[in-house]
Amino acid sequence: MHKTSAWPLALVYLALVVYASLFPFEGWRDQGIAPWAFMAAPLPRWWTWFDVQVNVLGYAPLGFLLALAGLRSQRTRSPVMLTLLAGAAVSFLMETTQGYLPRRVPSNVDFALNAAGTWLGALLAWLLQRTGTIDRWSRFRAGWLTPDARGALVLLALWPLALLFPASVPLGLGQVFERLEEALAEFLEDTPFLDWLPVRDVELQPLVPGTEMFCVLLGALVPCLIGYGVISGVRRRAWFLLALTAVGVCATALSAALSYGPAHAWAWWTLPVRVGWAAALLVSVLLLRARPRGCAALALLALVLHLSLLNQAPTSAYFAQTLQTWEQGRFIRFHGLAQWLGWGWPYVAAIYLLLRLSGPDTAPRQLPKMPR
Repeated sequence: MHKTSAWPLALVYLALVVYASLFPFEGWRDQGIAPWAFMAAPLPRWWTWFDVQVNVLGYAPLGFLLALAGLRSQRTRSPVMLTLLAGAAVSFLMETTQGYLPRRVPSNVDFALNAAGTWLGALLAWLLQRTGTIDRWSRFRAGWLTPDARGALVLLALWPLALLFPASVPLGLGQVFERLEEALAEFLEDTPFLDWLPVRDVELQPLVPGTEMFCVLLGALVPCLIGYGVISGVRRRAWFLLALTAVGVCATALSAALSYGPAHAWAWWTLPVRVGWAAALLVSVLLLRARPRGCAALALLALVLHLSLLNQAPTSAYFAQTLQTWEQGRFIRFHGLAQWLGWGWPYVAAIYLLLRLSGPDTAPRQLPKMPR
């Protein structure tokens, strides 16, 4: 039996699937028919390849993570079959619940495609286990990472997905103050508690180029330091830095392409962004020899500064229009997933760093040397 990051990742992804399936959680009503009546409905006449791909690919990671967790923990003899049943049960529950939402339409085709995606993901996990790929990853992890690296791996795996949601500043995750203030004011409207809400004397001002550069620097530095906290060795950290930079740049470019079109995939690569990212690389190189606990402390400090600066700036009107495109267009299926990752990732990372700093300092396990 092995400890695996697949369990927490599977639970996180399951929560995101539930959110994406029931978004926007408005207008609940009873249609007067059985919630499972869609199973006997005729096949829809109109469908698109985009819907087919979304329904299959949306459940494939869930199947992969659940099957991988079962294979690694060795708690069941039939992880692929149990994963298929679990994925089908989740899909059936989501489709029946969608019958109570006016903006969602339950479909037997969606149910079948979701089950197929779950099976494909589980099959991929089984194939990787049978070919020894998972065991090689375990040996790689044992040599490179500390034994308690599971939390960091989950955060680093979710970071590029969080970047897919459009941000007013590149790498600007966690900008929630303005929206939280508006939501709280709307919730307390027509109540005496509205007077208790703090009122700002001045409007939020846009970030100047220097502050934007500093935000990019901190946004790139935080995940790097989280990785440094569970990796030791200059060479290993250097390889991780290169991989993390490539993933961050590609995820941000993909987000811009999805939001504004492929022709504008690199419109965000402005001078402040280039300078901020170059400065982050320089600082990361200087910290290659830093101790894991020191990296965690610096990451927490950088995260606090990043959130403080970012939440003092408003979202632009152009950015708000981009969000409407996501919410009203075909990206509605990804809106809930990417939105909550983009908003919540920094705060979950802060909790992780606080817990890590409160525990003992660790070092990666060393593999025994093989005799020549």
